[in-house]
Amino acid sequence: MSFNLKALALQRIATLGPRYLPFADVATPEVPLSRLLRLSLFQVTVGMALVLLVGTLNRVMIVELDVPATLVAGMLALPLLFAPFRTLIGHRSDAHVSALGWRRVPYIWKGTLYQFGGFAIMPFALLVLSGYGESGDLPRWIGMAAAGLAFLLVGAGLHMVQTVGLALATDLVPDEDHPKVVGLMYVMLLFGMVASALVYGLLLENYTPGRLVQVIQGSAVVTVALNLTAMWKQEARNRDRAAAQKAAPRVTFREAWDRLVAVPGTLRLLVVIGLGTFGFGMADVLLEPYGGQALGLSVAQTTKLTALLAGGSLIGFAIASRVLSRGLAPDALARVAASIGIPGFAAIIAASQGFGTALFLTGTLTTGIGAGLFGHATLTAAIQRAPKGQIGLALGAWGAVQATCAGIGVALAGILRDVLVNLPGEEGLGVHTPYNVVFGIEILFLALAVLVALPLGARLVRRAIQS
Repeated sequence: MSFNLKALALQRIATLGPRYLPFADVATPEVPLSRLLRLSLFQVTVGMALVLLVGTLNRVMIVELDVPATLVAGMLALPLLFAPFRTLIGHRSDAHVSALGWRRVPYIWKGTLYQFGGFAIMPFALLVLSGYGESGDLPRWIGMAAAGLAFLLVGAGLHMVQTVGLALATDLVPDEDHPKVVGLMYVMLLFGMVASALVYGLLLENYTPGRLVQVIQGSAVVTVALNLTAMWKQEARNRDRAAAQKAAPRVTFREAWDRLVAVPGTLRLLVVIGLGTFGFGMADVLLEPYGGQALGLSVAQTTKLTALLAGGSLIGFAIASRVLSRGLAPDALARVAASIGIPGFAAIIAASQGFGTALFLTGTLTTGIGAGLFGHATLTAAIQRAPKGQIGLALGAWGAVQATCAGIGVALAGILRDVLVNLPGEEGLGVHTPYNVVFGIEILFLALAVLVALPLGARLVRRAIQS
């Protein structure tokens, strides 16, 4: 009797993973879940870098180090300069020739070194930039140049690591499991962002310049350690593949790009990615101040909005992974995702018109779900359109468009809000008006994404009828 109870308990525990983590069934005997989770550590370091740059250092530079906000915004925008090169990085990892037959690992390692170098320079550059202590004797331009280099190196590293790491993850699993492995990787990105935000908050609770140096340098060491752990024994050495790579004719980036865009619907898909990402991304920088100024929420309450938005994205990833693995076309899911964002932002706007905080929170959760669905669906669609041997290029194209449009959207949202706030006579319009104008623009871009994506669905219908 006791044996049967024990066997039943073990069986129940074994089913918890696939039931409550919809990406767990991507594992196979050849690629167990523990190996995939270890590989996903590179997403943890990417999330850690994003939180440190956009969240922690953003606040520390403006408040504690008294760096002008305009200069801070310029520093944070520097990593975007590298985003368009993700396409080239993906292609180079596809066509890389190594004596050991490696393709992805060398580029993940290069990206890790870039991140480490940027974090090593960053704390001292910021201290020089702020004129702290003896560093005040140095010219200010030295601090500006060093800080700019540090942010650029970290940005280049995280773009390289994420692009090639995702390509390596898709290399390890069968084609039909790509949606699940993509979902797993992005869940770990969210986990890395949430966990690192909590850790940085605890470490910098009693802020001192020395503590800032320790935290950033510690991040450099943790980045190297986690990325090395992620890479360990993931890509097998294959001398036969190395010999085949040397004998094969070299494919230039232009030739590879022409093959990718020749796939029907690829350029239209990239336009949809840009429009949808722009539509979902503009709100990221405005939700918390909107909740505080337009709805009177406290700092503690608005801080939880980030967790609510991330939770919605996590739900979106889980739903997308499940429905895509069951055969739903990712183009169709992308249209649904963009459509979900429209009522979500409408609810956020309506909350300031007297409909209450509950509607605002519902709209925030809804837009998070839409953003998660949209990101997963468009990434899967890009992977499915990749010609044979060019999945890195397809991932790079998706990442370049997504990262660039997200950054531009955030920047323009802040600029547009400030411009509207400073317009003559704006006081009579209400404090919520500048925010609602931006949210209305997001609705417009999401509607454009749905319209541009419609022919993709029509093409799928025609193909199904013909087959």
